[in-house]
Amino acid sequence: MRYLLDTDVFIRAKNLHYGLDFCPAFWDWLIKSNQTGQVFSIEKVKGEIERGNDELTEWSKTQDELFFLKPDSGIFPAMEQVTNWVNDNDYTASAKNTFLQAADYYLIAHALTDDFVRCPPWRAKRRRVVPGSREATRDTRRAEGAKGDPK
Repeated sequence: MRYLLDTDVFIRAKNLHYGLDFCPAFWDWLIKSNQTGQVFSIEKVKGEIERGNDELTEWSKTQDELFFLKPDSGIFPAMEQVTNWVNDNDYTASAKNTFLQAADYYLIAHALTDDFVRCPPWRAKRRRVVPGSREATRDTRRAEGAKGDPK
């Protein structure tokens, strides 16, 4: 299985239990898991991380595009599916706009295109204006006739 990591996975790991100075083995494991084709993230997540301007930002700058994947033209059909799903639901225009600019939008598209398991943050946010990407991925996959719930 290949996993696609959300911004919060990196931030919470750094802030809670796996600080870069305290537990470098975790960060080495992420790099090794990427090199074996198991763990990835996307360029948009890297951009969100780099807004922090801290040691996690510095770590992310040492990772290449094999870790933080760039979008290619293959994700455009999946982006259209996710956009349609968001627009077909009853959310405010502001919530839709915010979601469609965030990394989660691109994570879902990558996950749908390249058959990744998306790893969200450990705890769901209290207030969700647009359902999490797990629900969007499940609904989009169902519409395509896929069986089962993505894990």
